[in-house]
Amino acid sequence: MQAQWVDDPSTNTLIANCSDDAGEVYLSTNEETGDTYVQWMQFGPNSWSPTLQRLNAEGVPQWGMDGIHLGYHQFSSSAEGVAMVATTDGGVVSCFSVYDGYSYAVKLNADGTYAWGEEGVQLFDGLGFSRTEVIAGEDGGVWTLGFDYSRLFAQYVSADGTLNPNIIISDPSHSCMFGQLTLGKDNKVFVTYEKTNGGMYTNKEIVVAGYDVDGTQVSPETVLMSESETFQSTYIHYAISDGLGGGYVYIWHPGNGNAFNLYVFHFDQYGVSTIQSQQGVAVHTPDPDHYYGEGYATVDPATQDIILAYEKTDAYTQSESSVWINRITPDGEVLWGDGILVLDNGNAPCHDIRVDAYPNGDGFMVAYLRQNSDWGTDSFIEAKGFDANGNLQWETVMNNVNDWKVAAENTTGFHNGQNIMMWVNHNNGGLYGQNIGIDGAMGYIEPVQPCLAPENFQGTYVYNGEDQTFGALLTWDAPETQPLWYQLYITMPDETIIVAEIDPTETEYFHELPTAATITYRLIAVYEYCESDYALTPDGENYVTVEITGIEENTDNRIVTVLNVYNMKGQLISVSGMNELNTGVYIIQGLTEDGRLVSQKVMIDKK
Repeated sequence: MQAQWVDDPSTNTLIANCSDDAGEVYLSTNEETGDTYVQWMQFGPNSWSPTLQRLNAEGVPQWGMDGIHLGYHQFSSSAEGVAMVATTDGGVVSCFSVYDGYSYAVKLNADGTYAWGEEGVQLFDGLGFSRTEVIAGEDGGVWTLGFDYSRLFAQYVSADGTLNPNIIISDPSHSCMFGQLTLGKDNKVFVTYEKTNGGMYTNKEIVVAGYDVDGTQVSPETVLMSESETFQSTYIHYAISDGLGGGYVYIWHPGNGNAFNLYVFHFDQYGVSTIQSQQGVAVHTPDPDHYYGEGYATVDPATQDIILAYEKTDAYTQSESSVWINRITPDGEVLWGDGILVLDNGNAPCHDIRVDAYPNGDGFMVAYLRQNSDWGTDSFIEAKGFDANGNLQWETVMNNVNDWKVAAENTTGFHNGQNIMMWVNHNNGGLYGQNIGIDGAMGYIEPVQPCLAPENFQGTYVYNGEDQTFGALLTWDAPETQPLWYQLYITMPDETIIVAEIDPTETEYFHELPTAATITYRLIAVYEYCESDYALTPDGENYVTVEITGIEENTDNRIVTVLNVYNMKGQLISVSGMNELNTGVYIIQGLTEDGRLVSQKVMIDKK
């Protein structure tokens, strides 16, 4: 019987036997199923090449202990750039460049079969040849990105392997490279990339532009970081979605006065920079005596702030090592001053620092590999939990065996109550993993009820013929899991927000208004341990705006004689009086007091 997650930091869970020089481990969890995909690189018959494995939520490998090796292509003896992501339809896509210079994407179904064939699909019309990036789209497909050190290439691959138009991003006066992807709204993508004027030491700027799957550019190129700084081109940036259709960018570089620091930028859902300074916001006051680097970020789902974890070292020998965190808002406000200390490790290094927000926005976890001496490579793995204000809540030793570990490039983030961290043990050639809950517990973790949002949220202006009132009728589809209640946020014209609590068995709500007004509505589902995201409309918006107009006109057009009644499908309803109608919305055709023929949409509510 194969292993599952354990709570013993001296053993952890063996995921696979691999070579003792394996590395470049990537993780991605399917939010619906809780399955986690892991990909690692190691030498094989086709050189430095990827192997993939699927784990269920309990940590049990589903594709045998050896996983599935991608053996069709010949790889180089060093990394050509690989990436991997779980797709929304339950599969996984590996994206990479190979020995002959071409880029490919290979998709595996959950059962381990090849969705697009063993070769996969060739990307970018044969262009590219350098590092490849990939993120999941909304419909089972993926956005892919590559570059050739002068141009970038972005392309959407549909769930069935159909290649959409190749997007070429270039600038005659600059080299465009080192791109990152963040998913925008309606399956659009933002590409953040670096523009340089060539050379090892260069002026560099970071820009962002948005694209649709058909290749259309949907937002203009916007400069996030100006090219006023000169530094090595090898300092590259990272990007992360802000959860609202925009994203954050952060980069470690010398900054002013050779003060190495992490600098943060942000753009909104339209690709517009929201931080005034094109030099970015530093996580710490610039300090030439110290470096603030090795950053890793998460986004608070409640506030959309970015939370960064990073290492502080002295500038002269880099022998001092401590772990810090800081929180920055979308408009660039640094909320925790010069940061909050997580760990002071003296002269022994810390590395592979990770941070992940809890799904309900109540806090976050910081994990890191901590060496116990200032020489060698052996380390332990520790994690600490914090509330939303940065107060320590718990501490957990995830691994207490002092050996040479190389951590995965990322953690899974918290899904279904647990986060997962993996590493290669270079002493014995094993790939190990450990789960951890939002309370710091390891091993078996009670699955958290998913925070499913209502769907198909819609609103319309109606006239209630029974009591001659006017207002907005809001409707939605219930999520699969019934919440404790629905919470409706009503934004009035004066920006006042009214909160209405709605019974969980209801899927509609009538908001009566005495005067004409334009009202905005947002709806969530509230569960025992969490709150859902805002319900989306059929158009993908997370709000509904209803304009209440014509109250006086409808009063003058009050029907006194009903001629015909239709349902919302346009079907004629046979009734002898309005009192026979069930609860619902109808179109009433009739005569006014002065004999005019009018039609009105009315709502009948007999609850």
